[in-house]
Amino acid sequence: MEKLTSVEGRAYPFGMKNVDTDIVIPAHWLKTISRSGLGKGAFEVLRTEPGNVFDDPEYAGSPILIAGDNFGCGSSREHAAWALMDLGIKVVIAPSFSDIFSGNAFKNGILTVVLPQEAIDRLMEVARTDPISVDLEHQSVTTPFQDRFAFDIDPFRKQCLLGGLDEIGLTLASGAAIDGYEAKAARERPWVVPAIA
Repeated sequence: MEKLTSVEGRAYPFGMKNVDTDIVIPAHWLKTISRSGLGKGAFEVLRTEPGNVFDDPEYAGSPILIAGDNFGCGSSREHAAWALMDLGIKVVIAPSFSDIFSGNAFKNGILTVVLPQEAIDRLMEVARTDPISVDLEHQSVTTPFQDRFAFDIDPFRKQCLLGGLDEIGLTLASGAAIDGYEAKAARERPWVVPAIA
């Protein structure tokens, strides 16, 4: 997982409420176990509508998505986070998220930022013309117009995102302690350690 400290750039001014994971990535895209290529299917149904924000060249490659309340509700498909990542999105800002989606996003290196609706409204306005900055270390979202919105984040999730640590990375970070435990166990209980032929 890549380290995430700050993200700056244009944001998709999406704003739709109650976006479920089937809207993020339709079910027929779930036949793959690969994370690459899912960005093409992200918001597929909405992208059939003329003038949709996801196919607007002005927002192409935007690393931030501004969404409405209850983003990521519905099924627990991890493919939703994979599709957002493949689309280039590193941060989703919304008034609230489905717990399962928020967990999947975190495990895949996507920061979910919860802000009140008034802040979302202002960010939607700014996103139409200017970039937005998200600073994870200082837990703030800012605009070029001196807007500053503070957000809360679980300290463990913050540490993992800043360090680029997923479950495997966390385990590897404890490698010395694990090796020490295994060596001690081999000395104290040699009958537990299998013999190497």
